[in-house]
Amino acid sequence: MTFDEDFEHRARTRLDPLHRLSGSASRSDFDLNPEAAPPADAALTPAAVLAPIVRRPHGFTVLLTLRSSNMPSHAGQISFPGGRVQAGDADHVGTALRETYEETGIAPEFVTPLGGFGAYRTGTNYIITPVLGFIAPGFDLRPDPREVDDVFETPLSFLMDAANHERHAREYQGLRREYYAMPWEGRYIWGATAGILKALHDRLYGDDRP
Repeated sequence: MTFDEDFEHRARTRLDPLHRLSGSASRSDFDLNPEAAPPADAALTPAAVLAPIVRRPHGFTVLLTLRSSNMPSHAGQISFPGGRVQAGDADHVGTALRETYEETGIAPEFVTPLGGFGAYRTGTNYIITPVLGFIAPGFDLRPDPREVDDVFETPLSFLMDAANHERHAREYQGLRREYYAMPWEGRYIWGATAGILKALHDRLYGDDRP
């Protein structure tokens, strides 16, 4: 079985089904810094992202965006396509598909949503529900320049290799904060994006089940 075949088998058998996506956080920006965690009852903004797996013939990839340098928050950072849940969205899957189309131009008909792997709480008080979806090649990219400076793909095999899950640290508000980072070819994948990728890895490869 190839890496791609094994990944898809694990995803189909170990992810949460779409009708049972969890809205409670199983992972967070504070996993490596529990002493910095805010109160458990802090108000959180619901959001959803698509974890897009592109079926490339040379190997599956993960599609990521570089946020515009003009964005009011997290400017210039690498992220999954996604955003806040809006009143017109049917569910978290609907949010992820809508935001993906708005940010990248990838139409929903190219995306096959598969499942989730637990919500993720950010240090900016968002509760993000990630939705893993497979994307068929042939789509046209039309990034929204107001939100996205670039769209690129990173090999899935690199991101799912625990050897590439680095722990970095920097000072924030006078305290040393650790976070996950997965640098790849000049792209600095870190923070919540790396944390969500780490959560996906742990869900699919976190034990020795066949």
